[in-house]
Amino acid sequence: MKIKLEKDAEKKLVASIQRYVSENFDADIGELQSSLFLQFCFEEIGPSIYNQAISEAQAYMQEKAMDIESFCFAADSTYWVKQDKKTAKRDKLKRK
Repeated sequence: MKIKLEKDAEKKLVASIQRYVSENFDADIGELQSSLFLQFCFEEIGPSIYNQAISEAQAYMQEKAMDIESFCFAADSTYWVKQDKKTAKRDKLKRK
């Protein structure tokens, strides 16, 4: 799985790696080393993150699909029920 970022995003990540290494390991690495490390992360870690995200999205969508009846349901054969209620209400008013 090839992950390709836009140039600006990749540039920011490379700079972030350089800063992280500098602040946490008291070492300086160049852009090439940072870029190679970033590519390693994409190839080695990226697919696991991607698969987890897809799994969570799939579970979310399945949950929503199972719940679709609760918010996308229209009762059928209700015309006469409504008419009977109107008639009962009208008759009740007439009796008063």
